[in-house]
Amino acid sequence: MSIPEKQQKIINDFSLFEDWNDTYEHIINVGRLLNNYPDSHKIENNLIRGCQSKVWLRAEFVDGKILYSADSDTAIIKGIIAILLEVFSDNLPEDIIAADTHFIKEIGLKDFLAPTRANGLVAMINQIKEYASMYKDNNVV
Repeated sequence: MSIPEKQQKIINDFSLFEDWNDTYEHIINVGRLLNNYPDSHKIENNLIRGCQSKVWLRAEFVDGKILYSADSDTAIIKGIIAILLEVFSDNLPEDIIAADTHFIKEIGLKDFLAPTRANGLVAMINQIKEYASMYKDNNVV
């Protein structure tokens, strides 16, 4: 599935919720799916700078695509990073770099977040794209 298709699926999923309580609960439930991030990867090098909560992110290059894994110490942020991974993981570096994040605005996520959390969201996206740039620029493809 392409990045735009994944984004549209998320937009469709979020359109089913009638209020932010339902949305909030959904985000937390999505975060519960991130249960395979080993403690051994919760190291300083994997921490995303600029996040109020602790967020760890790793990227692996497998068969020409980037596979991301992540975790957070906060339920809501864990859900947000899980949504970002749903969109960006298992894609080509150039597709990740070129992708916009219009779905965030369309689902109202940025409006839902406090300014410090919104800054963290930007930091997460930037780190995801930075990993993609590193793999692309190193000609690992």
